[in-house]
Amino acid sequence: MGNEDDLNWKSVSHTHVEYPKGDHIGKILAYSSLSPIFILVGFVTHIYFRREIHTITFLIGQLLNEIFNQILKHVVKEARPQGPHKNLSNIYGWPSAHSQFVWFFVTYLLLFIYFRSQRNNSTLDTLWRVSMFFLCVAFAVCVSYSRVYLLYHTTSQVMWGLAIGCSTAVLWFGLTQLVFTPFFPTIANTRIAELFLVRDSTLIPNIMWFEYTTSRQESRSRLRQLQNKSQ
Repeated sequence: MGNEDDLNWKSVSHTHVEYPKGDHIGKILAYSSLSPIFILVGFVTHIYFRREIHTITFLIGQLLNEIFNQILKHVVKEARPQGPHKNLSNIYGWPSAHSQFVWFFVTYLLLFIYFRSQRNNSTLDTLWRVSMFFLCVAFAVCVSYSRVYLLYHTTSQVMWGLAIGCSTAVLWFGLTQLVFTPFFPTIANTRIAELFLVRDSTLIPNIMWFEYTTSRQESRSRLRQLQNKSQ
């Protein structure tokens, strides 16, 4: 294999983030820059346990958004700002991949909350929706700002990432709502969907309440059966 000193080592930019030593704010922002990895892990975990078609479609849109970002980077070829970071796996900075990723994610999530989740017009429901809005926006701002603060991108590159991420999220949500969703029940009834336990819950108004009441009824029914057997 040759001498290790002669090897060219390359960093995976999405998992390698540097911050100034002793800078506690920079450290927090550096960890926030790792959020795309945590989001993707969350996607995979959620899909594995829930098998929802809409979540799978959401992930597909997120991945297409990332591919679109890489295409734009290699077409425009705008360099990153001159900074201390060496051996970046991608020397191009426009638009910021982190910014585009996180703004796609929070925009789609907020659209889902406001247009797909059931409303009950209660004060608690309104408070929850408003809280989610501010939390999502604050999270996205933190990730985007980290890329400028840590000298990985210019402000312009981050703002363009924001604009493109939001735009592609709106487009993908619209396609999902108007084009893909009508086919979800048909897809869920296919043999391959049954094989992998893929399901569609779009016709159920409040899936959380439905699953809660169904599981509670089933649990009570089985408990009664056990009690009857023991008598």
